[in-house]
Amino acid sequence: MHLLKDKATRLFMFLGGFFVANAIIAEFIGVKIFAFEGTFGLEPFNWNLFGEVGSLNFTAGVLLWPVVFIMTDVINEYFGKKGVRFLSFLAVGLISYAFLMVYAAIWLAPADWWVGSFSASGVPDMQAAFANIFGQGLWIIIGSLVAFLIGQVTDVLVFHRIKKATGDKYVWLRATGSTLVSQFIDSFVVLYIAFVIGPAKWDISLFLAVGTVNYVYKFVMAIGLTPLIYFAHYLIDKYLGEAKAEELKAKAALS
Repeated sequence: MHLLKDKATRLFMFLGGFFVANAIIAEFIGVKIFAFEGTFGLEPFNWNLFGEVGSLNFTAGVLLWPVVFIMTDVINEYFGKKGVRFLSFLAVGLISYAFLMVYAAIWLAPADWWVGSFSASGVPDMQAAFANIFGQGLWIIIGSLVAFLIGQVTDVLVFHRIKKATGDKYVWLRATGSTLVSQFIDSFVVLYIAFVIGPAKWDISLFLAVGTVNYVYKFVMAIGLTPLIYFAHYLIDKYLGEAKAEELKAKAALS
């Protein structure tokens, strides 16, 4: 119980828990593809990119991945590379565990009455719905996990390179800059593994078009969420106290 009295330990547990929770949730909601224009009641933009024409469609996971990478930068600031590395591998391990449990649940024989229990609501086969929603393809899972790890490593490296060059100034530059680079890699790696290498065999034009659209969205979100980084720093510094906060930042820079 003595460890829980330490403010830095409690902060790491809170940030780590929020980071891992967002990563897991993003994986599971990512199976839904939503229409950007329809969500906001707009007419389809009918964009033309790399020869592909259509409306703006995104995986629902893009709602949370910018938050995950911003959390990475906040944790990086106070707990360094080792802290981010530990949480990244923990997140990948727990995501893998979650998918194993989901596949085990899909394998269980459904109760006869449950299969048609939502027929009146337009779901004639609950077992098929459950399996298709939660049972993501193996290539999508592999692509997502590999992209996540590569993105995290890249985020950490770029963050510390910028901090080394600028010192403690320009929090927005190292946080937003590292996020923009890591999100670029994440956006294309997951699609390449899941849909180009995988059985879907997307054309390169479709791969580039979807990847670009998703990255542009993440780019805008990363810029828009920048004020939250300063707000997070303010809250953490206030919680830890100026002396303790500076001590953590100094140790993180040396890690």
